Amino acid sequence: MATIQSVVEEIISNSPFLLENIEDGIINLSSLARKIRPEVMERTNREVQDGAITMALKRITPRFNPKINLKIRKLFDNTGDIIVRSNLNYTTYLNSKTLVSKQIELLNMLSEKSNVFYIFSQGIYETTIVLSDSVVKEADQIFQEEEQVTQLRNLSSVTIKLMMDGTNIPGVYYYMLKRISWEGVNVIEVISTTNEHTFIVYEKEVERTFSILKNLNQLN
Repeated sequence: MATIQSVVEEIISNSPFLLENIEDGIINLSSLARKIRPEVMERTNREVQDGAITMALKRITPRFNPKINLKIRKLFDNTGDIIVRSNLNYTTYLNSKTLVSKQIELLNMLSEKSNVFYIFSQGIYETTIVLSDSVVKEADQIFQEEEQVTQLRNLSSVTIKLMMDGTNIPGVYYYMLKRISWEGVNVIEVISTTNEHTFIVYEKEVERTFSILKNLNQLN
């Protein structure tokens, strides 16, 4: 038979931001206990009091790690430029034996142009190309025989440059994506180098994304 503790932990783990809200102290545990009580009783198949659920919630509340938080705060206190590029096109193709040669052809074409945004992201089965709209027709011509998975238009990129190396600090991506997700921004793609992190979003969400990244040092 499932225990109260195990059921409560499963309920919380299945709620994307619930555990984070508990940690931040913005959820009343007694109220939450009353809300999830029917589900807990159903899963445990017995009568359960609010107090028992509240105690279970307190046991799973994560411990705050001040050392990690201070490192992240220091990292975001040293933010460099935030650069926005608009009018981007996002296309994903299935990987094939000819796809790399088409990418080379595209790069040769791009080398003759200036002020063009382009990013390649190659996975095991698919490759995504993000390009300025100004060269999309030429790119479509180059890749016309490749199998297209999806194509999105009216996108923008927001790139944040961090002045310190954050690769050895746990939670850096988590803090950035958490802030963006809380604002309801749909991130299409995330592409990064050691110190630059680029978020591909719809053009209508550029201002919000820029504002969020600009204020990352305002951590709870």
